[in-house]
Amino acid sequence: MLMHTTLLQTTETTNLFETVSAVFSRPDTLAHPTNVITNLQSMSLIWAVLSVVIGLLCLFNGYRFYKTAVVMFALAIGLFGGYKLGQTIGAELIVGGCLGLLMAVICFPLMKYAIAVMGGIAGAFIGANLWSGVARMSLVDGASSAAADNYWIGALLGLVVCGLLAFILFKHSVVMFTSVCGATIAVLGAVALLMHISPDAARDSLANALQANAIVLPILVFVPALIGLILQETQNDKTSPAPAKK
Repeated sequence: MLMHTTLLQTTETTNLFETVSAVFSRPDTLAHPTNVITNLQSMSLIWAVLSVVIGLLCLFNGYRFYKTAVVMFALAIGLFGGYKLGQTIGAELIVGGCLGLLMAVICFPLMKYAIAVMGGIAGAFIGANLWSGVARMSLVDGASSAAADNYWIGALLGLVVCGLLAFILFKHSVVMFTSVCGATIAVLGAVALLMHISPDAARDSLANALQANAIVLPILVFVPALIGLILQETQNDKTSPAPAKK
């Protein structure tokens, strides 16, 4: 019984790594809804619920616990990146665990630079998906396909702008990257959850709606991200101490 439970947990963990790695296999993943939906269907119900909860917490309260959020995102990047690297030597979980732990520990003495990196990654994610999504919704198929293949231009612009702004607008950079990351995790988790609990007809309707246009999924992610950003900025302004009088 214990061996069966352990095997089941290991299988679910492996499926999670495979699913997340497949979903984020390219920077403009949101502009490819078919790939996202296909892979999210293999995510377990437990991980889908956890994704929604963690994503919402990060979306609306990320700035309060930004150090924890930075460390957790660094850990996740190391885990999933190490998992892909470890596949070349057949030690996915070992390499993923070691790299994730290393990146999480490095964040502590280099928190300011880690936030700049996270802000740059969030900016690159925004730029790549908006560039590709807008290009793919173009009416001219040939031109839109060629422009969408150059999504790296949008990613580079987002990376440079948001990465540099992190050193100038520290608080706003933290709010931006926690909002974007939280919205992405929550929305993708919600899609996976709906794929599990919806009847077949509703599941097909949801899949068709998400695949109707390449810009649909980016809108579903970035609109909540913008809402979370505004709410976090408003909450933080209210709780910030008033400047001392001279």
